[in-house]
Amino acid sequence: MAFSAPHLAETSRTVTSKRGFFWIPGDTIQTAYGTVPRGPLYVAWESPEEVTRPYPLVLIHGGGGQGTDWLGTPDGRPGWAAEFVEAGFAVYVVDRPGHGRSPHHPEVLGPVSPPFPFEVAQPLFAPADGGDRQTQWPWGRGIEDPEMAQLYAGMSFFMADLAESQELDGLRLGKLLDRIGPAVVVSHSAGSPAGWLLANQRPGMVKGIVAVEPMGPPFAEFPGLGPITYGLTYAPVATEPALADPSQLRADPASFTISGLAGTPVQVVTGGASPNAAHGPDTVAFLRAVGADAELLHLPDRGIEGNGHALILERNSSEAVRPVIEWIAQLQNAT
Repeated sequence: MAFSAPHLAETSRTVTSKRGFFWIPGDTIQTAYGTVPRGPLYVAWESPEEVTRPYPLVLIHGGGGQGTDWLGTPDGRPGWAAEFVEAGFAVYVVDRPGHGRSPHHPEVLGPVSPPFPFEVAQPLFAPADGGDRQTQWPWGRGIEDPEMAQLYAGMSFFMADLAESQELDGLRLGKLLDRIGPAVVVSHSAGSPAGWLLANQRPGMVKGIVAVEPMGPPFAEFPGLGPITYGLTYAPVATEPALADPSQLRADPASFTISGLAGTPVQVVTGGASPNAAHGPDTVAFLRAVGADAELLHLPDRGIEGNGHALILERNSSEAVRPVIEWIAQLQNAT
C-alpha cells in the first residue's frame, strides 16, 4: 500500500538543490569494548545550484532536539534550511554530539538527563492556555494532536553534564569551520551556547551569529543545574583579561571581553508570545558588555505577531525568517 500524506502535497514545494552529508569524527578513545569515536558531529549540507552568498550558514538545533528542526515543520512545510537555500546560501545543518544522528553512548559520553517528556514540551512550545497570544501555533496543543506528536517525537535528552556537552559542541563545530571556512551561525534555544563557544574558539571565523530564542537570561539558574556559570554558557570561555574565577564575570561583565565575540555582529531573535522574549534585552546587554555588536530583533517590532518559542516551526515560519535573511545579507554585503 502506498503511503498517503495529503498535507505534504499541499504544503511542500519543489526545491532544486545539491545536498550531502559527512561527519566530523571526534576523538578516538579506548573503552572496555574497543576503540570508538567520542562525540562525532553529523553534518547535512545543502546548497542552491548557484551559491550567491559569500558565507555559508551553520544551523545549530536546541535542547534535546536535532538537526531536523531546521528541515521541516510539524505540518510538513519546508523549514528554515530550505528558506536559506532558496535565498542563495549554502547551509550546514548539524546534529550536536550525542543528539540525533551524532551517536551517544553513556560509556563514551557519560550519563544523560531524563527523557524529554510531553509535560515539558507542551508548556515550552505550545502552552495549553496560550492560544489567545500564540496565534501562530495553529495546531492542537494536546498529546494526541498529530502536529504536537510530530514535534515531540524527535526530542530525546540532554547530556547530564551541560558544561561538558557545550564544550564538546564548540570543539566539534570548530573542526567543522576548519573544513568549510568562515561562516555565519544560526542557533535556536539551548543550542545558542554552541554558537558563543564556537566564536570563542575560532575568533574571526564566525562572521555573525543569529541566536533565535537563546538560552538565558545571563546567569539564569535552571532547576538542578545551578546558574549559567559564564553568563550564557556553562562551559568555560576565554576572556581578556583572563578570569581568575567565573564570579568575576557576573560581578562586572563590562570589565571583560569574551574572545571571539569582540566586534562580532549578533542578532538575538524573540517571538512576541514567548516567555523567553522578556530575557532578550538582558541577553543583548550582556553581549554588548563583553564586546559583541549585538542587537535585538523582537518580531512584533517588524509587524510579525503571535510567535512562541518554536517560531522557526510555526505557521508563519516563512515570514519570520525574512528579517533574519535580510540581516545576514546586509552583514555579508558589508564584508
